[in-house]
This record gives sequence, C-alpha cells and structure tokens, in this order.
Amino acid sequence: MSANKVKTILVSQPEPNSENSPYTRLREKHNLTIDFRPFIHVEGVEAKEVRQQKIDFNDFDSVILTSRNSVDHYFRLAEEMRFKVPDSTKYFCQSEAVAYYLQKYVVYRKRKIYVGERSVMDLEATFKKFKDDRFLLPSSDILKPVIPNFLDGLSLNWKRAQMYRTVVSDLSDLRDVYYDVLVFFSPSGIESLFKNFPDFEQNDTRIAVYGNTTVKAADEAKLRVDIKAPTEDTPSMTMAIEKYIKELA
Repeated sequence: MSANKVKTILVSQPEPNSENSPYTRLREKHNLTIDFRPFIHVEGVEAKEVRQQKIDFNDFDSVILTSRNSVDHYFRLAEEMRFKVPDSTKYFCQSEAVAYYLQKYVVYRKRKIYVGERSVMDLEATFKKFKDDRFLLPSSDILKPVIPNFLDGLSLNWKRAQMYRTVVSDLSDLRDVYYDVLVFFSPSGIESLFKNFPDFEQNDTRIAVYGNTTVKAADEAKLRVDIKAPTEDTPSMTMAIEKYIKELA
C-alpha cells in the first residue's frame, strides 16, 4: 500500500446529477479533486440489426424492462421501425426507478405496469398469471445469464432482442493526466482502461473497485486493488474511499 495521501480521484462513471451526492460531501470534507469520466458508454443498434435477429414487435404482448437504457432503446427502435406500441402492452419493470422512467414514453396510469422491488425475479407470481403472453426482453450485448435462466425456468414464451451495446470510450485525452485513485464499477471499465492505455502501469495509483466481478477483473488484469466495496463496514464506494483516506492519515 502506498503511503501517499489521496488528493485526486477519477471515477469511471458519469457525474451524479445531485448536488447532495456522497462524492460532493467526500470532496468537501477531505479537500479532494474528484473528476468523473465514463470509461464505457452505450450505443444503440440500428433497426436493420434488430430485423436480422428476426424480431417483429408485433409478435409480443409484454415487454421486460431491466434498465433505463432498455426503455430508451425499445421506444427508439419502435419509432424507427414505425411500430405503434399498443396501449394494451404490459410492462414488467425491474424496479420502481425503471417504471418511473417509463413515464417518459407512456401515460403511466393508463398502462399495465408491473414492478419488482429490486429485480424482475420479484415478479415471478405475476409472470405466471400471464404465462400465455409473448415476452420481449430488450437488452445490451452483455446479459448476465440469471434473467434468461429465470424466464426459462418459468417456461415463458420469450425472446431477447439486442437493442444496444456497451462500447469502450475514447480516453486518449487522459494519457498524461495522473490521479491518485481510479474507481471502477464493472469489468468493462477495467477493459476500457487497458484498451485505451495498453502500456498502463499502476505504480502508486490506487485502484478502487465495486463488486466481486470487478475485483476478479482487476485481479486478472494484474492490478493491485487497494479499496474494495461493498463490505460490511463500507457498503458504498464513497465510504470505502473515506475509510482508506482515514487509514492513511
């Protein structure tokens, strides 16, 4: 562990909208420079790519929405493909945040919307009520097997449609910029680091990671992980960073 104090942090995510973000409090409390830069971003696929997947929106009664991206790209492609989404369409939303975001496109009170507490798995009983429906799952090119396995386990008639993909962002302008801490939230972020900077050497740079899959990706990339979250003591990344800073003091 480097004994150097932490003064500068780069978070590989978009900057939070809220002024009351935990990062704002962390910055002010410890007089830090905290910058935000997405190491990955989402790009929508074209309508012709969806057609190549043999997806016809007319074939589905229900849509399973697992993120805001899935909402945006479902309605974007529906418009591009001149498909008028029927008022009778049922929406199965992973969380309240996703369901709330759906209001950007539909009149909420006039639609059939089912909401999980934290995942679509919370809606198992509701799915079973509509087992004769045909379900569409808009997704990115990266999809953890847990949702397909869950839907298959219920013997639902469903189909995945890749509507957007995760792409490495161009970070070339950061080549000569040094930060004390780099913060990662996904294996894709670490992949982006080495695609942008194949000759990256960690030296005194501290690496902070969130989640087991990100820890694994960091280990495989031969990075030294100095800060981990979530843990029992530090359930959030900002708490983990603050604990590390205090330990250096």
